[in-house]
Amino acid sequence: MSKNNSLALVIISLGLFFAIYVNNAVDKTWLEQSYLYDTYQTDSGENAYIYKGKEVIIKDVVPYHQSPLKQENLNLSINELSQQPPFTQQWVEKDDQQLTLLKPAFHFGLWSLLPAFITIALCLLTREPLSSLFAGIVVGSIMLGQYDLTDAVIIPNLAKEGTAGLLLLYLWLLGGLLGIWSKTGAAQAFANYMTEHFVKGPRSAKLISWLLGILFFQGGTMSTVLVGTTVRPLADKAKVSHEEMSYIVDSTASPIALVIAFNAWPAYVQALIFVPGVAFLATEADRISFFFNSIPFSFYGIIAVIGTLLLCLNITTFSGKRIRQAQQRAEKTGQLDAPGARPLSAKELQACNVPSGYNSHVLEFILPLVTLIAIAVSTFIYLGSPKINWAFGAALLLSAGIALIKGMTLTDVVDGFGNGLKGVVLASVILMLAVIIGSISKEIGGGLYLVSLLGEQLPFWLLPLILQLITMVIAFSTGTSWGTYAIAFPLAMPLAWAVCQSQGLANPELFMMVCFATVLNGSVFGDQCSPISDTTILSAMTTGCDLMDHVKSQLVPATFAATLAGCLWTLTVYFFA
Repeated sequence: MSKNNSLALVIISLGLFFAIYVNNAVDKTWLEQSYLYDTYQTDSGENAYIYKGKEVIIKDVVPYHQSPLKQENLNLSINELSQQPPFTQQWVEKDDQQLTLLKPAFHFGLWSLLPAFITIALCLLTREPLSSLFAGIVVGSIMLGQYDLTDAVIIPNLAKEGTAGLLLLYLWLLGGLLGIWSKTGAAQAFANYMTEHFVKGPRSAKLISWLLGILFFQGGTMSTVLVGTTVRPLADKAKVSHEEMSYIVDSTASPIALVIAFNAWPAYVQALIFVPGVAFLATEADRISFFFNSIPFSFYGIIAVIGTLLLCLNITTFSGKRIRQAQQRAEKTGQLDAPGARPLSAKELQACNVPSGYNSHVLEFILPLVTLIAIAVSTFIYLGSPKINWAFGAALLLSAGIALIKGMTLTDVVDGFGNGLKGVVLASVILMLAVIIGSISKEIGGGLYLVSLLGEQLPFWLLPLILQLITMVIAFSTGTSWGTYAIAFPLAMPLAWAVCQSQGLANPELFMMVCFATVLNGSVFGDQCSPISDTTILSAMTTGCDLMDHVKSQLVPATFAATLAGCLWTLTVYFFA
């Protein structure tokens, strides 16, 4: 047994031991969590709000001071009822007549970080994300006392609407589309066309990738998949290393969404940042305006996007040793992956297997891609959120339809579809496990614990930096930026306002904007660099990169950008707040 395997076995054994200890001996610390919705009164006089396009009636509202989920009452009720709150949620009316939804949440103190620590340590040690994620899930499940992994943990998480949607999109639709493009030779025809007309070498290939990342500014998984699948064939033909491509794709996904925020982010975030008594956060319109006004302070997003542009121009001063070595390896040997790499995309998607007599055409790639983008953008404009499944489904059907019209047999089309599924099945399983461990990490309260360590007596100039570091850790540990927002914003924004008031800052709105930006950007950094993040996995999958090669090579330039951003935030509040 190798030294790494022996050490991994020790880590897993200790993780299981400590998980059993936490479940049996460590008390939960319960915290009040409040959620603000844009409520209104119906024609019949009932209170209601809109959730996922549907009207939800609010019933059984109680005064805030009477709720057992208020922090003071929560502690009493838990002591009386053996550490279990009487309700999972309750609507309350506060003194300012604001309707608020209360939910209890708990953490195990420092132990709440154990599943994420086990997973990330094993990922870095073994370079095997599948077993590492599963080990983290087992440790987290035992901490929660859920010993039936299949029926109590895995199946309920896979049955969630969001998880099922991910599986449909990234296994069936994305995999099928890539498979048909491979079977028809469409991806290769596109690469040939771009090489002939636009791409003259690695630098121009990377620049086109960067420009597409800017163009698809919706952020998250949508941008990652669109850019990755589009640029992979032309970048491979131009001999751009997979480490460089996965970094460019990942670092122009969520970071650009912070800077060009005409997407779903402001609408989601505004609901999390209401602070009673703060005039410039009073209404939904005020909070969305606050979001856009804070964009100039999104220093990490701005620096990350500029950093990838420098890499595209072959300026690698800030890119780190691993990316420089990858660039030199690709230039000298033509090897796009490091020795011993295990790319997430399978061999089925790495070579064309076009049937004899079938003539590939660049439009077989461009027409489905344009259709995909048009549906995603138009549904966002008219429906408020991009219908990604519709977009990829239409592109898949169009690709298959064109192939059949041009004379490809149905058997060959289905064969290409099947090869596509096989090509992404491993990455899809990793993605599902990442979603599950993210859910477990949130349930055991790692993020809550980190944020609860803060206090109002901090020097005001230190708060933005601490919020940045904490949200970086939360997002890195859970693999989600939006999940981190849900944890951090309801705690961080009232804390920032309390610091403003207690320390008498002359420019409280600017201070609040900077603190807001640190949470927003710190969460994106952690999500972008985490080996259990969906965008990290998809960046590696769509560009054909080894997951851990992508994580390790991206960590240096992203950390440089985060460090510079932290310095700028600190200086901004110190001199101007």
